Amino acid sequence: MRVTTFGEIMLRLTTPTNQTFIQANSFEANYGGAEANVAVSLSQLGDQTSLITKLPANELGDGVIRQLTGFGVDTHQISRGGERLGLYFLQRGAGIRPSNVIYDRSNSAFALSDDQDYPWPELLGQTDYFYISGITPALSPNLQDTLLNAVKFCRQADIPVVYDANYRGKLWSPGAAQQFTKRIMPFVTICLVHDEDLLPSFNIKTTNSNHGLAIDQKDTFKRAMTAILAQYPNCQAIASILRNQYSPQKSSWTSLLLHDRQFYQSPVYQMTTVPEVAAGDAFGAGIIHGFLNHFNDSQKLNYAMAAAAWKLTIPGDFNLATNNDIMRVLKNSDQSIRR
Repeated sequence: MRVTTFGEIMLRLTTPTNQTFIQANSFEANYGGAEANVAVSLSQLGDQTSLITKLPANELGDGVIRQLTGFGVDTHQISRGGERLGLYFLQRGAGIRPSNVIYDRSNSAFALSDDQDYPWPELLGQTDYFYISGITPALSPNLQDTLLNAVKFCRQADIPVVYDANYRGKLWSPGAAQQFTKRIMPFVTICLVHDEDLLPSFNIKTTNSNHGLAIDQKDTFKRAMTAILAQYPNCQAIASILRNQYSPQKSSWTSLLLHDRQFYQSPVYQMTTVPEVAAGDAFGAGIIHGFLNHFNDSQKLNYAMAAAAWKLTIPGDFNLATNNDIMRVLKNSDQSIRR
């Protein structure tokens, strides 16, 4: 079975060690982007994947394709053209200082693309799952329409749609995100919405003044997830990562899955890590892998949470965990999956 993802891949520039942007005289460079991260993760787990995006017809675009191909992602459906590859800068957090991201992606080849670049019947005709995130519609009204046309085709072709709300406050406002949520959710089969995304994306308040202690308030998240499935009966399952964040390096992680009116919770992982991005993307890939391989619901969630925990130990955007790596984590947490 094939999973197709659609979104922007960028060049990530990270300050060395714990330096701030002002201090840095050099940056570590790698490629990344939510939907590309999911495709790479699934490919590492042995699933067939492809990425749909638009890249400039220059050496940076060539570099993206070379790297994705090296990880086993099908790149034949990538459109070429436009002026530039999007950039983002990452400053990792340390102690009381949180991580910080600066985007430089305006007028990128992908941000300026529109529906004419993506003939959906041709691009999605051979896929079994379609994965998208809330980052793409935040980039332009044209991409909002493009995404809606894609999921409408998926509805006609009976292709399940996986949507990660993935709110980015530096790209759009909560009001704009909530308006788009109302348009996209009637076409979503599996929804991923994590602790920080529920309020800005769905206008559902889940926590009180104890900001950053979502695990301690998991019952409010259960009520929110139940409300979402009640509002959008086409959505078959919803999953969420919950975190107690004590500092950029120290945190507790767990996750919830609501499917067939039954809640499941993963083990709680106590994490001491260098702050990294894309654990949510690793989680989403793990959930999809569970559906593709017919895990039961508890197994899907535990596998996805183990993948996310593993990603927190890996620098860069891509989760390079293999199935053996994740199974080892599960064995250590006494949550092994029998296949």
